[in-house]
Amino acid sequence: MVNNRVEEFASSSSRLWSRLRNSRVFRWTGYVCTSPPVRSKYTGITMTQPAETVIEEDVELTLVEDPENGVLPDVVAETQMLESSVDTKETHWTIAIQVFIPFLIAGFGMVGAGLVLDIVQHWSVFDEITEILILVPALLGLKGNLEMTLASRLSTQANLGNMDTPKEQWSMIVGNLTLIQCQAIVVGFLGSVVAIVTGGIKSYSLELDHAFLLCASSLVTASLASFVLGLITAAVIVFSRHCNINPDNVATPIAASLGDITSLALLSWISTILYDAIGKQDWVAPLIISGYILVTPLWVWIAKKNKHTREVLYSGWLPVVAAMLISSMGGIILDFMVVKFKGIAVFQPVINGVGGNLVAVQASRISTALHRDSEFGTLADDTVICITPVTSFFGKGLHARTTQVLMVMVIPGQLIFIYTIDYMKAGEITLSPLFITVYLLAAIVQVAILLYSAYIMIHWMWKNKIDPDNSAIPYLTAMGDLLGSSLLAIAFQFLYLVGDKDPIVGD
Repeated sequence: MVNNRVEEFASSSSRLWSRLRNSRVFRWTGYVCTSPPVRSKYTGITMTQPAETVIEEDVELTLVEDPENGVLPDVVAETQMLESSVDTKETHWTIAIQVFIPFLIAGFGMVGAGLVLDIVQHWSVFDEITEILILVPALLGLKGNLEMTLASRLSTQANLGNMDTPKEQWSMIVGNLTLIQCQAIVVGFLGSVVAIVTGGIKSYSLELDHAFLLCASSLVTASLASFVLGLITAAVIVFSRHCNINPDNVATPIAASLGDITSLALLSWISTILYDAIGKQDWVAPLIISGYILVTPLWVWIAKKNKHTREVLYSGWLPVVAAMLISSMGGIILDFMVVKFKGIAVFQPVINGVGGNLVAVQASRISTALHRDSEFGTLADDTVICITPVTSFFGKGLHARTTQVLMVMVIPGQLIFIYTIDYMKAGEITLSPLFITVYLLAAIVQVAILLYSAYIMIHWMWKNKIDPDNSAIPYLTAMGDLLGSSLLAIAFQFLYLVGDKDPIVGD
């Protein structure tokens, strides 16, 4: 039997409730009594999945009700040591190896999206209903609003050991897929409203058929793309966990690898079908909109019943909606600039996507570190939220190392991507040295601003008890869209003024 007087086991109730601060976890089965007592409950150390778990240094504890007749059960001599999948001593090389390959895969997906956009911008539906271009950054940004946020959320749970059993995995994945369906439908609808209003302001008129087309196309694209990419993201995280790869390094880029081209292809295909139906089957678009309105309460009910998504269902809307509005501002810039610079369309998904992917990796890693090492709402005494750029880019901490690796990836990555575009376009554009220099400068400025902002934003959110897994990436990727579109427009305008027009006339 266990001595009921083992009161020195816990030195204080505050320490009892502290989070796990080590990378090694020891779990074993047995029961001891705490001092001071926690509301007359005993503390059990158990291998079973408990209803309520607390941590004492490197031991996992579980609060249990008073045992029958006040007698504690026998100790079961079973121990297990679990290694954390997160190595707090990751080197520059380790981070680079794990990040660069998924980054390249994602980048080629964005190149494909740019090439598709360069083609479809000349289709009849895009020429007739130019407001579709406003939808492009908002819908492509869904990978930041939803899929990358999902990747960050699941990566954190995987690194904390909360997705190690099939039951936990299914519960987490099903709940999150229904949640992002709710968010995708709302974001798709609001994005179409922004496009419709902007188009009405530009033309001083509103055509009902065009409004229905924009709304239905946006809803179908957002819903289908989010479902497919959500499944891929969840599979990547589970596979990474089994392969002892930090999912923070690979999940967000993989989530984006097919995101742009999938969303853009769906948008082009659905909008063309609905455009051809105008005047023949005018009921199709309103029927699609009605169907999504009717099915949304079902997704809300499922997400509300799932313990992993209940809180996000209530609190996760502001960052998603705000990010959509910010991305739509980038879409308005694209809508105006593509009229003057046809060649801008092929580069827009690339510069926006690279910035969003890199900052998403940093955001996911910082968020996981905070969940692992700090109490929610508190930071270590030596943590400074508003750090200087010198500390951010030239410091010696883990986050500074990640920043340095990600910044180094910008130039080779962008060179690979723009020369791939040049090869695929086969003589339609010319990459002059001046164009390459100006483009790379815009890309470096974009990523530097995003990475610096990510550190400050995520630590501020954590300090103010806002979960960065749910809130940070939507804001950051939306900032990436707006910054990318703005800097690209400035770069093209500069090239036009100095007379370097070859890449601009690229149609």
